[in-house]
Amino acid sequence: MSLPQSINRATNRAAKLAGAAVVSVLLALPLSTTAQANVVASVDISSQRMTVTIDGFHCATWTVSTGARGYRTPTGSWRPKWMSKMHYSRKYNNAPMPYSIFFKGGYAVHGTDAIRRLGRPASHGCIRLHPNKARKLFSLVKRHGMANTKIRIRH
Repeated sequence: MSLPQSINRATNRAAKLAGAAVVSVLLALPLSTTAQANVVASVDISSQRMTVTIDGFHCATWTVSTGARGYRTPTGSWRPKWMSKMHYSRKYNNAPMPYSIFFKGGYAVHGTDAIRRLGRPASHGCIRLHPNKARKLFSLVKRHGMANTKIRIRH
């Protein structure tokens, strides 16, 4: 075997080892480098409060309004289905629903202009928040993703 042939073989072998090393490093890296947090918005109907946690750590507690007498706020746990920065209710006279996070049919967490009614049942079943708080929650869900968000409602 001549000197150029043995250099060529050594070069090919080194290239294969380097390629294998690069593949091993890439497989060891996480699939995504974005932070995936679990956002949970827990609503307590009896206290008319929402507690927001991120990865189990308390983030905020806000006053809400849930379903008034004759209107039921559903209880259970859901992932958001869709979001709208500015939605208008087709069912209730085009009522503005800023920063809406829909979780079950027409039920949503959203901002309200009826700020004085926060802290007591006043809605048609949705979860109402102060518009600034609704904007913060909307941003959190948007940043961390609907798939990483839960809305839990209990009495």
